[in-house]
Amino acid sequence: MLKKVVLTNIYTSKSTDVIVDTDDDTKAVLGSGKAPNESALVTDIGGLDESIYRLTGVKPGLDEAVSLFSGMARCLERNISTIKSLELMAARLKSPRYRGAVADISHHILSGDKLSDCFAMHPDLFSSDVVALLHAGEESGQIAAVFKQIAHGQGKSQKILRKLRAGMIYPCIVVVLALAVVIIMAFTLIPAISKLYISMHATLPLATKILMAFSNILLKQPWMAAIPIIALMVFFKYWPKIYRKPLVQITLSHTPIVGNIIRKSAAMVSFRTLALLLHANVRIATALEITAKSSNHIEFENFFLTIRDHIAEGLSLPESFLMESHRLGPDGRMVAAVVQMAGETGGVNEMLDELATDYEEDLDVIANSIDKILEPVVLVMLGCIVGGLVYAIYGPIFNLSKVILPHKETSPPAAAAPP
Repeated sequence: MLKKVVLTNIYTSKSTDVIVDTDDDTKAVLGSGKAPNESALVTDIGGLDESIYRLTGVKPGLDEAVSLFSGMARCLERNISTIKSLELMAARLKSPRYRGAVADISHHILSGDKLSDCFAMHPDLFSSDVVALLHAGEESGQIAAVFKQIAHGQGKSQKILRKLRAGMIYPCIVVVLALAVVIIMAFTLIPAISKLYISMHATLPLATKILMAFSNILLKQPWMAAIPIIALMVFFKYWPKIYRKPLVQITLSHTPIVGNIIRKSAAMVSFRTLALLLHANVRIATALEITAKSSNHIEFENFFLTIRDHIAEGLSLPESFLMESHRLGPDGRMVAAVVQMAGETGGVNEMLDELATDYEEDLDVIANSIDKILEPVVLVMLGCIVGGLVYAIYGPIFNLSKVILPHKETSPPAAAAPP
């Protein structure tokens, strides 16, 4: 439920409206980021007004998550209490959903719940890997460092996403314009040339037949033109849930370019989490279980759980890494060699942290070259769209001469009569 909180400065009488997504007036005031010199008036937003605001209001995004975790890390490093830190962060957040979540987390912490359990109550905002990292921070007593690590990791993800979005603007515009041209042709040009082709009994290529079928569908059911747009909106809205499917993760991991980014990101988070836990002297089995949950990737999760089972059977950490190195892809042998060297020198956590830093630097290089990576993809996309349209529309036109002026076989000249 949405609640509007009117914050009024008691000195200047200036008012500010803040929207909070919560079911309690006390939580609404807490989520609004009310300052000591402000008064608060809470009113409910319901019915049609709530539906309109949910459609047009500010949506929760990754930038807010980065702001929340980085701010929490900064406050906790300066020995500010968790409740006070959340209250301070509420004023920095923009979306009603995040404001309501922060208020709800504060309420449950005051009730005696663990911090990681409170964050787990909002799976739409905080994924299982984030909750696992918070649990790791509670186990190790380094919750501020974990908040900082989460903010750093999500900041990297945000940077890569921004690069991807910037690189996809041009191809998206091209695809939208191409679809618009195809739809306009489907309503105007295609029906006319279809009648011409059919009346002349011309043989049509497959691309033209597909375009004619698409035109017939739009003419009879024009509402179907909105299906691709709705499908894309649903896809992007539910993408986090779709990505959690094991089959989707495995498929993307073996996709060129994208798979490399996913694997390096999962490796960076996993190895840094494991290094943090081992540095805090957390039991190796517990550390591996938490690391498996924090990886946010089915293959890495299975890898660390299998390592845990090998250690329970009496094997060492380097031996276990070497046995299961094939699960990590092309970098598996290199990772196993690093862990083996760390086992000989006695600095496993330091070596794992360095390994995570190497993956982080690789992701920085990829993020800076995303536009160059996407350039050949855009060229191929443009070639397919333009070439397909030209072939589908103009190909039959060039063949009409064979129908209009059919080729007549000429008989060989008669032999000359003898004199």
